[in-house]
This record gives sequence, C-alpha cells and structure tokens, in this order.
Amino acid sequence: MIPLDKDLQKVKRNIAGFGEITQRVLNYLPNVISSSEEKNSYIIYSSQIAGTTKYIRPINKELFIANPDSFISHFNELQSIFTKIRTKSEIADSNKDIIDKTIYTIQQSIGAGLDLLVNPNSARKHVGNRFEELVKVIFTEIGIANKKIVLQIPFETDERTKTYKCENDLIISPYKTVKSSSTSLDENEVVVSVKTTSKDRMGKMFIDKILLERFVEHPQKVIGIFLNDVQRKESDNISFTLVSGLFMVYSKFLTELEGVYYLDPPPNAIKKPYSDYMKRFSELITTDLSKLLTS
Repeated sequence: MIPLDKDLQKVKRNIAGFGEITQRVLNYLPNVISSSEEKNSYIIYSSQIAGTTKYIRPINKELFIANPDSFISHFNELQSIFTKIRTKSEIADSNKDIIDKTIYTIQQSIGAGLDLLVNPNSARKHVGNRFEELVKVIFTEIGIANKKIVLQIPFETDERTKTYKCENDLIISPYKTVKSSSTSLDENEVVVSVKTTSKDRMGKMFIDKILLERFVEHPQKVIGIFLNDVQRKESDNISFTLVSGLFMVYSKFLTELEGVYYLDPPPNAIKKPYSDYMKRFSELITTDLSKLLTS
C-alpha cells in the first residue's frame, strides 16, 4: 500500500477509490489529533508534530462521519442509493441525508489528510482536483454522461486569429454520450462549475454563462457545485465566505444560473431569497437533474 500522503495526491477514478482513501484518513486522524475547538456546528482540529502545529479545515460535525465503521455503513448505503437513482427508483428523504453526509465526509477527509501531510500550496490544488474527480465519479455512478470540455473561442487581433480557451469543469448530458465539443455546446446539456468554495469564484460562473451564450448563440444551462463557504479564522474561530448580496446582484443584473448546490450550505443559503437559488447537493442528483437534463 502506498503512503497516505501519496495516496491523497493520486487521481481517483471510481467511487471505490474514494471510499478506501476516506477509511485510511478516518483511521489515521485519531492518532495525530492533539486538540480541537468548537464554534457553532464546526470543529477546528489541530495536530502537533515535531513542535509544529497544523490546523485542519473547519469540519461540520453534523455532516462529518468520524467513526470508520459508521462511514463504511453509510458508504454502502450510498452505493445502493446510486443504484436507485440510476434505475429511477423512489428516493426517500432519509436517503438525501446519507448522500450529503457521506460525500461531505469523503471530501473533507481528503482535505484533512492533505492539510496534515502535504505542503499548503500543493494541498489546495489536490483538494480541488479530488473534488472535481469526486463529482465526476458521482455523475458516472448514477448513469449521467459527463465530460470535461475546453471550449475554443476564436478572436481577432492585429496579427492573426487567436483562441481563448474557456475551460468548463464538467458537461453533463441527457444523451448516452456528451455531444458538446471544443467548438460548440449542446443546448440540452449543462455546464457544471465544480469548486470547493465560491470565494473569489462566484462571479466567474455568471461571466462564463454570458460569454458562452454569446459565443454559441443559444441559451446555455449553467450550474455551480460547491463543497462549502466556511474558513478557519485564527486558531479557534470560523468565518463564512459567501457574499450573498453580490450573488443576488449578479442574478438580477447579469444573468441567472440554473442552480447552485452545496454539500455544506452556509447559513444564508437556507434563508429566503437565497434558498430559491441554492440547495443541497442531494437535491441535484435526486430531484433537479430530471428537470435540468430535458432533451
């Protein structure tokens, strides 16, 4: 078995791989956690190794499954729920809790492991990469065709025609295979922006939607998927990073997205009017996909 730090930085291509790395981290954490501070529903864990204190990103205790055995049980149930979604069986509300908690635990376990074992700059990159891979794997598990697309947008300069590369994290499709390409987007497919947080990134989704629609010359569905919008503040506090007022201004005066989905929604996301636009991730894969992916 490869060392844990290397495993955390390794590309994950299937749900089994995510389950295995999560179990490794959950078994590792109790051995290295030195102390914790609780703020609201979040816990900030720290570890002292060789005289150096390292902090783990804030963990939502109401979502995180800390016990490895409990995680395995939830993970097995999650795979059964994926089968239900794929076969269009009825999904109970209790299943939605399992979806959000299990996927949140997977991603935050990876983040926690990287926080402790990898240098910060590299950790940030790998946390984002694993989240993109996790979302892609989930869509594949529930039978939704998906593909990462880099749209090539040509523009003229005094010298020659140049190309702007508009990278889309993921395209999901109602078809058996994705029809969008590097030169066009299918109107019935959905552009998905996958980010661990909206901090410094919220505006890009709105601008990209405007840009894409002008280039492809038809309406284009765009959604955002975020892990959370919370960060550690000093050693014992947290702050929320969703700029909710700016989100509403963008929605009213720029363009309106087809949806924003969180695994761990910030407090404002569950209040009106933001709750009209922001939902839990489980709502996307159990309810909203059938409306979004209409061909």
